[in-house]
Amino acid sequence: MDIKVIGASRLCDGVSVWLDSRQDWSPDFSRARAFLDTEIADVFARAQRDEQANLVVDARVIEVERGDAGILPSVAREKMRAFGPSIATPEHGVVSTNAPPLTKTLAAAAGVYRYDEHERQFLRDRAAIFRDQVRRRLSGELSEDEFKPLRLMNGLYLQLHGYMLRVAMPYGGMSAAQMRCLAALARRFDRGYGHFTTRQNIQFNWIRLQDVPDILDFLAEADLHAIQTSGNCVRNVTTDHFAGAAADEIVDPRLYAEVLRQWSTDHPELTYLPRKFKIAMTGSPVDRAAVRVHDIGLLAYRNAEGETGFQVYGGGGLGRTPVIGVKVRHWLPEADLLRYVEAILRVYNAMGRRDNIYKARIKILIRDLKPDVFIAMIEDEFAAMEPAYCRLEPEIIAAVSERFVQPSLQNDLPSSSPDLAAQREREPGFSDWLDNNVFPHRQKGYRSVALSLKPPGGVPGDATADEMDLIADLAEKHAFGEIRVAHQQNLVLPHVREDALLDLWRSLRGTQLAEAHIGLITDIISCPGMDYCALATARSIPLAQRLSRHFSDRSDRPAIGPLDLHVSGCINACGHHHVAHIGLLGLEKNGEESYQITLGGSADEQAAIGEIVGPAFSADEAVEAVDQIVSVYLRERAHKETFIAFYRRVGAEPFKEALYARA
Repeated sequence: MDIKVIGASRLCDGVSVWLDSRQDWSPDFSRARAFLDTEIADVFARAQRDEQANLVVDARVIEVERGDAGILPSVAREKMRAFGPSIATPEHGVVSTNAPPLTKTLAAAAGVYRYDEHERQFLRDRAAIFRDQVRRRLSGELSEDEFKPLRLMNGLYLQLHGYMLRVAMPYGGMSAAQMRCLAALARRFDRGYGHFTTRQNIQFNWIRLQDVPDILDFLAEADLHAIQTSGNCVRNVTTDHFAGAAADEIVDPRLYAEVLRQWSTDHPELTYLPRKFKIAMTGSPVDRAAVRVHDIGLLAYRNAEGETGFQVYGGGGLGRTPVIGVKVRHWLPEADLLRYVEAILRVYNAMGRRDNIYKARIKILIRDLKPDVFIAMIEDEFAAMEPAYCRLEPEIIAAVSERFVQPSLQNDLPSSSPDLAAQREREPGFSDWLDNNVFPHRQKGYRSVALSLKPPGGVPGDATADEMDLIADLAEKHAFGEIRVAHQQNLVLPHVREDALLDLWRSLRGTQLAEAHIGLITDIISCPGMDYCALATARSIPLAQRLSRHFSDRSDRPAIGPLDLHVSGCINACGHHHVAHIGLLGLEKNGEESYQITLGGSADEQAAIGEIVGPAFSADEAVEAVDQIVSVYLRERAHKETFIAFYRRVGAEPFKEALYARA
């Protein structure tokens, strides 16, 4: 006879709980009582009453099986709820009981927009509003259905094991003081670490609902918040992580990203869009911001007269329907930026589907209308605006620009440090790090440095509170207090003097932040997957860890060269597997995980969606399958040919033969 248990999430902290033999809610699955089909209706009615009494949320009936060790959930996601993440390490500990007191700190840093008192009061007011909403939810004045859109507007999700809070890093920038704030938050309210995402934000996975108002107050005093990190609004605008520092940059996009942030925050037309809306910007000919796979992508450049403007792409995106965006404008003058973006959003808001969440994104609207029709509708909406409406006038640009502290770069440094060559000879590890983690800067005598958050076998994007504090210290010492988040889930110190690179590397050596592999096969992007996410169908992190260890141990790893390897735990594609050179998508079939492989994707100026090579591989086979792909490439490539160049030359057939010939 079938047996079932009743599960739910505890309202106050989101912890998974189960009804035990006394019909109390226990966080220990071993105490869950198994009920027969004949009992389940009455027992579930009791659970629903507890839901109405605001003890639990998301009460549900869970099928289980009896085994030698007792009962087990039949579905993988419920197993994860029952037994916790499969990636526990000493760094992923418990909430600290002796964390130092929270200190409210605020210090200006290069490259970080300085809030004024009006803006800080806005954050305080938003936090106060949410404090009252949390009080009303905990007291039962608000139901979960009423509260859910309010918590999502403040970046708060209910995940498998608890609440997750996503904190915004606008266009990926923060100061050392703000990084210390995040470290303090991790120690006091979480389990001592945070997870940096492909949207240039940070997530905390073990937050209690009752603590969130205090967290938002604390963040507000450091000019941080969780606004526009969730919900059907314009999300955090992302940019090139080398913006303002890159040697190939034509226009610094951060100024315009900040203008878009201010304009879109609490905009009455943009708060309840048909679906979430993502904007990315770059000001370099080399696209490091993946602009062509966003709802709106903006490429800033200058025309022949030296005027600043934008190429505009629309309707890009990944998820269950991956699409490369359509160019909707080759030249958009700077003054028309907000007007034109609003025209796009007005058309989308009016025409986008709200009856089907899977068809609500702008990419589906453009596909259904056809690009030419959509572009004509944008242009008509744009032309109908009052001439003076929402123009980005020079005085606005100047006022926003003045709020950014510029780094005090020296102009008299040599173009290359004369000591670097000798230092390379003495320190082979330093030489590898220079080759892979150090990038050209617009100012001679300086470089931008990427700090890897992916040690061998580590969780991509995770940083402990101690690591955050160390990075803050190094940013203050070497980079004018400025830190960037890359969408590849690494961090960047954008302005480091060449003659300080060895000192910086020595400070990193012996930590988990010194891996010299940026852009290489072990620099893996991965979403949190089923270890945390309530939507996931597979555990992306453990696979990323196995791939990392495998290729870290492979003796010919240096010969592989640049190669983007991404893992997503479900079709929503938060790991960006569609635009990886090698992408893996986690699926579940009959209770077993499998991984579909795509090849040839790219998010740069030659953006492409990867091709599915064939049937999925089991979790046990996935690492070997990727190894086979890499071996084909190394065996058959031309001299110094990169993986993506090789794939574009030969296509998928050599890889398919190697992968499926044994079948």
